[in-house]
Amino acid sequence: MFMGEFHHTIDTKGRLIMPAKFRESLGPEFVLTRGMDNCIFGYPLSEWEQLEAKLKKLPLAKKDARAFVRFFYSAAVECSPDKQGRVTIPTTLAKHADLEKDCVLIGVSNRIEIWSQSKWLHFSEEAEANFDDIAENMLDFDL
Repeated sequence: MFMGEFHHTIDTKGRLIMPAKFRESLGPEFVLTRGMDNCIFGYPLSEWEQLEAKLKKLPLAKKDARAFVRFFYSAAVECSPDKQGRVTIPTTLAKHADLEKDCVLIGVSNRIEIWSQSKWLHFSEEAEANFDDIAENMLDFDL
């Protein structure tokens, strides 16, 4: 399980240090892809395989399903951290998440998310301001 918030920077070669707590759970190889809200999602291979099985069940006849799967897979890449725990973020993903230098890596249950620091601050300030309303809406999901 992934949780926590970590602040790191991307170096001039596009490498980002994965927090040690995340590296352990991600394993020697993991998948990065476009995430929602303009961040990057990262999955251990076991979680990626489970997600793949669900995506394969989406109806090919549905335009939104095809678009989602194309968008999600087209930027997906298998990654392996180097000996210093760094991962090179592909240009496509860096552009998607507006990553330049300062990044925030967060743990979200079965995945990690990589955010530009400015986008994360904006998101978290907005979520904090509306947290009571968000929590109340979670009742619809039996939480």
